[in-house]
Amino acid sequence: MRTGVEMMIQASCRNGLQVCLLLLVVGRPQGRVTAPERLEAPVDKPFTLTCSVSRDRGETLRQVRWLDVQNQTLLTYQPGNRDSVSGQQHVELASSPRDSSAITIRRVGFRDEGCYTCIFDMLPSGSKQGHTCLAVTAQVIGERNKTAVSGKTVSLSCSYALPEKVQQVAWRHAAGGAAAAADVASYARRSDPMVEPAYEGRVWLSASLSHSQITIQPVAVRDEGCYTCLYSTLPDGPKSSTVCLSTYVLPKPQVSYRTTAPGLIEANCSCVSRPPAEIVWNVERDNRTVGAPATTLLPQGDGTTLLISTLALRSELLKDVSVKCLVHHKGLESPIAVSMNTKIGTALTILISVTTVAALLVLSLCFCLWKCFLRKEGPATVLRLHMKETQ
Repeated sequence: MRTGVEMMIQASCRNGLQVCLLLLVVGRPQGRVTAPERLEAPVDKPFTLTCSVSRDRGETLRQVRWLDVQNQTLLTYQPGNRDSVSGQQHVELASSPRDSSAITIRRVGFRDEGCYTCIFDMLPSGSKQGHTCLAVTAQVIGERNKTAVSGKTVSLSCSYALPEKVQQVAWRHAAGGAAAAADVASYARRSDPMVEPAYEGRVWLSASLSHSQITIQPVAVRDEGCYTCLYSTLPDGPKSSTVCLSTYVLPKPQVSYRTTAPGLIEANCSCVSRPPAEIVWNVERDNRTVGAPATTLLPQGDGTTLLISTLALRSELLKDVSVKCLVHHKGLESPIAVSMNTKIGTALTILISVTTVAALLVLSLCFCLWKCFLRKEGPATVLRLHMKETQ
């Protein structure tokens, strides 16, 4: 009985071994070409396509051919012979391991999207081929965040390097604190730019599916926020980029003062701006102020802030030294200086008075010289007339 079991086990082992050998023989790749099924390549960059072949025993690789998306010859060569390479100018042969082939597209563009065929011409079995498909991709490139001065002009732009895939580009505006973004403008293929009614007359959109630009003129405080340019592409879907805009309202400072007590005055410097400005007092030479300045900030309904700086000082300062209000703001290259005393006014009055007196003196001198000239010329003229009559 034991001997029969052993015989059955031996027979099973022999059968299993035969099956394994058969699977190894059948499962061995017979000249199969392998290549990536799908690849993604960024536009305007070089990209390499590869494929490889498994040769049977006794086979020799004679030539490799690549066909483009139009089934036109892209590149051909004989392995080991660099002089045999021929093909289109925008591709080149890349280095690759034995029984493999690689080509590089120097600069990927929209025309390069599609499926490529690599063909290995083998001896004596014939040609064996594989396929690899390339999808060309791009990202929306937007500007850095911008700052604009209220009342001026600002342009925001973004770009997408595959306009052939774009069906529409739209701009949306999300104001600070807004629950949802609002449509601003859009441009679709085979149509004109469209601007939403709320932005008509001061927003313009370029008619381009690659480089899109909106121009706002004049910029207002309500235009502050983030703008998204959204490209609707096929078959890749929506692509977007966001740029944020800050608006400045530049200060226009005003100064005034009033007497609060004998020998004391209260000076005020005020301005409206966005964001709030900073006011600094500059008193020439001797600082004879009475205490530090007091600052008041009053938010306005339009998003600006009224800033008032009050300084108490002795009244004689207005005659003796220069008192200035210096206004600093992020939108200014240098601070605005406003003088509030009469020192410059007095000097100007003196200068005008001196100039007027000098002019009167010059006119008087000219008049006197003219009178003297007439007196000298009078007798000589009468004598000449008398001599002509006697002749």
